[in-house]
Amino acid sequence: MPVEFISAVHTDSGASGPAAASRTGFDPAYLRRYARALDDGGFDHTLVAYHSASPDALQVAQFVATHTERVRPILAHRPGVVFPTHAARALATLDRISDGRLSLHIISGGSDEEQHREGDYLNKTERYERSDEYIQILRKVWRSDGPVSHEGKYFRFEGYHSDVKPVHGLVPISVGGSSQDAYRVGGQQGDIFGLWGEPLKETAEQIAAVNAVADAAGRPRPRIWVSFRPIIAPTDELAWEKAHSTLGVLQDQAANTELLRHYRTTGRPANVGSQRLLDIAGRGEVHDRCLWTAPAVATNAAGASTALVGSPETVAKALLDYVDIGCDLLSIRGYDPLNDAIDYARHVLPLVRQELAHRATTRAA
Repeated sequence: MPVEFISAVHTDSGASGPAAASRTGFDPAYLRRYARALDDGGFDHTLVAYHSASPDALQVAQFVATHTERVRPILAHRPGVVFPTHAARALATLDRISDGRLSLHIISGGSDEEQHREGDYLNKTERYERSDEYIQILRKVWRSDGPVSHEGKYFRFEGYHSDVKPVHGLVPISVGGSSQDAYRVGGQQGDIFGLWGEPLKETAEQIAAVNAVADAAGRPRPRIWVSFRPIIAPTDELAWEKAHSTLGVLQDQAANTELLRHYRTTGRPANVGSQRLLDIAGRGEVHDRCLWTAPAVATNAAGASTALVGSPETVAKALLDYVDIGCDLLSIRGYDPLNDAIDYARHVLPLVRQELAHRATTRAA
């Protein structure tokens, strides 16, 4: 499979500053401009994120699909919110609207506090078990030509049938996380497995853990998706100046309890992925070629938060380092999302693709 690039849409210009969690509403004109910038810029996919306080992700994904021609929405989805039969029909409908461009990113939920906001009181292990069952139901409904019944630990229904099916039969499903539960569900069920940007050694170890589960299950290994927040400038020196300026804004926004009131959770993060980022930051601020962990500390590792800092050439080389260890889906979105997406499309994507094309030509020769 070719190496592909992922971005993430934002729903209003209030989210275009360094704090992606500062969303305050929905601006259709801004989102339309953002989605078209990704389409025109050559991104292959864009994540439509989910949060209990954000605009409804399913409707945002439909908006993106309607206003683009090529970029493929990756819809983040929490299994505990919508019953799986309804989700199967809604997702198949959205896939039809997008002409088969939809992918699904299953979020089992890393924070009990955030889950409780939407009435979900299962513990983490139970949430991953539910995700496993949920994925199986989605595929069962999509594959079936007749009524489907199911009796499991978390869901039960009889005689369900959907007239609408995905364009290609199934919607690709992504699972993410850094816990043993995530590796198990992702290895057994995922077409794609998502990781946050850790150093190369730790990333390779996580890939190996997911692959081992897939191998034991006798199924294809998931494609690996790794996420960064690159900070680029014409030279490495200017990029680091920009990085420290960005960090100051992040720190100011993290101190603004009103700005982040709906997105904040208290204390040390409950999810393993955030804990790992903070532990890595404790071992050093810069890793490998240019992986910078200070933003993870400033945001309490609230989501993908580590940066790749440098000139476009430096950042492109760093991304290729991850390709070399088995990552073929590169998620890059900035702390200034729209402007950064435009810059990445102009200056980073072409460098990575040119090098990959050169490698392919060399191998063929």
